[in-house]
Amino acid sequence: MLMRTDPFRDLDRLTQQLLGNTGTWSRPTAMAMDAWRAGEEFVVAFDLPGVAPDAIELDVERNVLTVKAERRPAVTSDTVEMQVAERPLGVFSRQLFLGDTLDTEHIQASYDAGVLTLRIPVAEQAKPRKIEITSTGTGRKEIRA
Repeated sequence: MLMRTDPFRDLDRLTQQLLGNTGTWSRPTAMAMDAWRAGEEFVVAFDLPGVAPDAIELDVERNVLTVKAERRPAVTSDTVEMQVAERPLGVFSRQLFLGDTLDTEHIQASYDAGVLTLRIPVAEQAKPRKIEITSTGTGRKEIRA
């Protein structure tokens, strides 16, 4: 299961958007995400429109998953004069604290149409299992796991 530990992240993100702050590597801006369980895996999707695949870093240390991405300005020449610049630039980051029930050794990542999708399998020891019940012949039953 995924664990959230920062209840003020949405407030911080809203404040940054209102003040027009862009993220830097030392103080990144939060990125939007969705997370859900699909059968035997958790799926996490991060919105990263306009970010080049080579500008995304994905790290796992212990049970902490860190995603960092940088949206760089479009290449322009000296003859281009920007008229409107509303798309946020800079560094975006998000950390997820993964429960012990997830297999961090087998995370799969894909990036398509500005969405980074991670698939995190549920660890074998956390999956539901059947317990066999056998009879000893004396009317008593043994339970084996």
